[in-house]
Amino acid sequence: MSKHILEARGIDVRFGGVHALTGVNLHLRPGEVCGLIGPNGAGKTTLFDVVSGIRRPDRGRVLLHGADITRRSPVWRARHGMRRTFQRQQLFGQLTVADNLLVAQEWRGGGGGLAADLLAAPTRRTHERERRARASTVLRECGLAPLADDYAGALPVGRARMVELARAVADPPGVLLLDEPASGMTAYERGQLSAVVRHLAEEENCAVLLVEHNVAFVMELCARVVVLDLGSVLAEGTAAEVRANPEVRDAYLGTSAA
Repeated sequence: MSKHILEARGIDVRFGGVHALTGVNLHLRPGEVCGLIGPNGAGKTTLFDVVSGIRRPDRGRVLLHGADITRRSPVWRARHGMRRTFQRQQLFGQLTVADNLLVAQEWRGGGGGLAADLLAAPTRRTHERERRARASTVLRECGLAPLADDYAGALPVGRARMVELARAVADPPGVLLLDEPASGMTAYERGQLSAVVRHLAEEENCAVLLVEHNVAFVMELCARVVVLDLGSVLAEGTAAEVRANPEVRDAYLGTSAA
């Protein structure tokens, strides 16, 4: 059994003659928060697409719990514990915040099918109580309980980002992929985001991989940081090690990271 919950091995992706990713290796351990940074066009979102199953690599493999899932669909991966948020918000805007979280749990079924729903069978009622209890817990942990009955489409950007995170973890994940989760958030909201991510890692043993342009946020939150540049891994290590790497400073961080 692999000690890594998620691995990407030798990932190559080409768009015509352009090498978006070349020989990229990445791993995540249970309970780890890992940051993925790099300049625009470095291949971060492409790597996320490969790991989450949206794009199949031209070469290389993706493993979950040591098993090859390279050809598995995004739906299969989601149902086996992998969740993802996107740069562009994808909420159900005409549903309330609470209903967005309830929808995320519905794939497991209602307990007895359509007949149980129509007859309000005990199995269905039990399942519904469990779903709503989980949604309430996550809303409270994410600081969203006061907004539970608000329509998601009417929320400001920072709150909407937090709803996306809450929906992604409403059904407890084993691997969480966060694409620009702090974009549009205030400093206070970023603090809430950090607290939720740490809780997921430390208390629920979830492995978290996040792409984020806010380097200070990444360095403060992540135990390990991977730097992509021109489709390849430029550096990997602790925040201090990455900050001190002269190649990283030249390619990305600059003097502001000192």
